[in-house]
Amino acid sequence: MPANTFGQLFRITTFGESHGTALGVTIDGCPAGLALDLEQIQNELNRRKPGQSKIVTQRKEPDEFEILSGFFEGKTTGTPIALLFRNKEQRSKDYSHIKDKYRPSHADFTWQEKFGHRDYRGGGRSSARETVARVAAGAIAKQLLALQNISVQAYVSQVGTLKLNTPYQDLDLSKTEDNPVRCPDPEMAAKMEQLIREVRKDGDTIGGITQCVIKGLPIGLGEPVFDKLHADLAKAMMSINAAKGFEYGSGFEGVLMRGSQHNDRFIQNEQGRIITKSNHSGGIQGGISNGMDVYFKVAFKAVATIMQDQQSVDKDGKEVTVSGKGRHDPCVLPRAVPIVEAMAALTIVDHLLRARGNKI
Repeated sequence: MPANTFGQLFRITTFGESHGTALGVTIDGCPAGLALDLEQIQNELNRRKPGQSKIVTQRKEPDEFEILSGFFEGKTTGTPIALLFRNKEQRSKDYSHIKDKYRPSHADFTWQEKFGHRDYRGGGRSSARETVARVAAGAIAKQLLALQNISVQAYVSQVGTLKLNTPYQDLDLSKTEDNPVRCPDPEMAAKMEQLIREVRKDGDTIGGITQCVIKGLPIGLGEPVFDKLHADLAKAMMSINAAKGFEYGSGFEGVLMRGSQHNDRFIQNEQGRIITKSNHSGGIQGGISNGMDVYFKVAFKAVATIMQDQQSVDKDGKEVTVSGKGRHDPCVLPRAVPIVEAMAALTIVDHLLRARGNKI
């Protein structure tokens, strides 16, 4: 099974399964001399971990990490960094009933057909538990970006039909962590939380949208043609479990505007810097960052595992009933926020190293 690696110069490879002994990540290309804040890495993992509130899965995993290599006397050494996360609370028996059944909208059927064998315990490697490794690597990437005053901030802007229409510029994004939904608008967050609770009570799930803003980017990140910055961000986001859509800048709404309305006019600001008066381009033009904020949305579907009986077939094609069991998220959005940030940070660090000759 190939394709477990992401990035070119700042390259991560993740490994492990949802109900295996452990998961982990190796990070190749992290510059030497970075004073790692281990507490910050753990804080990012805590934002993603299960069991953190009543509106996410109640699996109790501390997601504490071990550093196996690439770190000495408080700093990175420039050699590959290896992090390990040992699974603590597997309940593989929760999945024995679907050993030979294909759950609707899961990876069961495609994995079985492609590989001829699958790990049915929580989906094995297709489980979103794999993202614990991404978030840890992203936490290191964030620390590198902070040295350049580059920030990555995501938040939940929609759950089902509940949509926060306020532009990110008018939101206090510091309030994102003040509620379990991770929506920076307190009033909307309360409505979203109530909706998720109702959906969970019905044994169902619901999807929504996460928005992300990257501030402080220099001009010139991204390569023309196949490695455009927004193309790599799209790949990063669409590699996340349950992601179904990506748009940056004006996105699909941009088709409602004429060119005379959509064009971002160049001006010179008071500091003598050339900027754009508007930012429908989302901080990227020709696949290259232009110094403005990069902003995008990621749409996530409703989680496929529901606590209701569903009709399907087994490996022999016989009709069966699939019953929902185990511990699952009624809405993936709250825990998706740190994952979106991590994948964005990994993408930006990789492009930053490419632009600066492997140095930050």
